[in-house]
Amino acid sequence: MLEFENMYKAKGYKAICGVDEAGRGPLAGPVFAAAVILPEGLEIDGVKDSKKLTEKKREELFDVIKSKALAYCIASASVEEIESINILRADMLAMKRAVEGLKIKADFVMIDGNKTPELNVPCEAIVKGDAKSESIAAASILAKVSRDRLMKDLAKKYPEYGFEKHKGYGTKEHREAILKYGPCEIHRPSFLKKLYGEKK
Repeated sequence: MLEFENMYKAKGYKAICGVDEAGRGPLAGPVFAAAVILPEGLEIDGVKDSKKLTEKKREELFDVIKSKALAYCIASASVEEIESINILRADMLAMKRAVEGLKIKADFVMIDGNKTPELNVPCEAIVKGDAKSESIAAASILAKVSRDRLMKDLAKKYPEYGFEKHKGYGTKEHREAILKYGPCEIHRPSFLKKLYGEKK
């Protein structure tokens, strides 16, 4: 999956970075993003869109990617930021933080999706980029695993919601728990309006 990396390399870029996010849709928890710069020509066996991998496989690849990347950064935007500026802007903020946190400055950035954050380097949005670019796919795994690990930790503090299973997404079990116990401080109030509307 090096088509895009090779294309930008041919245009003279050297530190080509892939970026992806995890957690735009859940009812609870922060949104995460990761930025990854891989060595030129490197393809890591098994790396693809994180949603197409098992949790076990993502966990295995997490450490492999971190060990082989020239640089990586994992960042997030909080529930408070999501509520304050909306999820799309919070998503862009997490991506911007991830890119700016790289120990090697990227000279070109590939973003999964159809929008790009405001960056001081050239960038391009690539729809379904996590299925087309090795760097973006690697970033999707780092973001997803990092967020899942946090939600598992938060499950210990808020055991009644089952965060360790659904990671904050709006499953039937999660929605029923919110209606039974009420939301906790890591729920996104703006995401719960529809749920309470359904209840009425």
